[in-house]
Amino acid sequence: MKRFSHILQKRVIDLMMDLRFKLGLLFLLHGLAGSLAAQSWEYAKEQDGIKIYTRKEAGKPLKEFRGIATIKAPVERVFSVIEDGNHNDWWDENLILVKVLAYEKNKRAKYYLVFDSPWPVSNRELYADVTVVMDQAKRVYTVTSVALKTGAPSDGELVRIRDYRQSWIISPAGENSTQVVLEGYIDPAGSVPAWISNMIIVQSPFSSILGLRRKIENR
Repeated sequence: MKRFSHILQKRVIDLMMDLRFKLGLLFLLHGLAGSLAAQSWEYAKEQDGIKIYTRKEAGKPLKEFRGIATIKAPVERVFSVIEDGNHNDWWDENLILVKVLAYEKNKRAKYYLVFDSPWPVSNRELYADVTVVMDQAKRVYTVTSVALKTGAPSDGELVRIRDYRQSWIISPAGENSTQVVLEGYIDPAGSVPAWISNMIIVQSPFSSILGLRRKIENR
């Protein structure tokens, strides 16, 4: 009788362990499916050959953006324009001030930026840290910028952007053509109407890519 009870007890434990494993696997697959679904880019806009996509990022209040376009110029030329922070007249049309705080060619840079905001929203400021990664064998270049955690104290009139990242991925797209991909996320911080946040998400990458194209193709 004791032997039977022991066998039954072991069988129950095995069944419980098997059930826990299957439930754990089910939750894992469900979470993975949800994560993959969240990573799907949604079409937002296409104009002048520039495609803009957005997607929700877990734990973030706003969507991230992705812009894609082809520019009629060699990849090295496109990279040189993006990397050169000292000639930034083509950057975001809402930029009203750019200060180059540090610059090391083809390696890294630091900038202080001020963005104009529609009334009655206060203008925004950003300290950005930029790094460059070059794969010259494949001719693929990546320029990534993130918000610096440090910076001079705000004067109170500007709202500091603290949650920001942006990456340019520059790669060949045939002879004398380059594909540019601009991905990023920006939380303008403070109290911002939804229509302004949505405008930033879609319009900012579009304006940046369009400005880059005009800078290069109209030379």
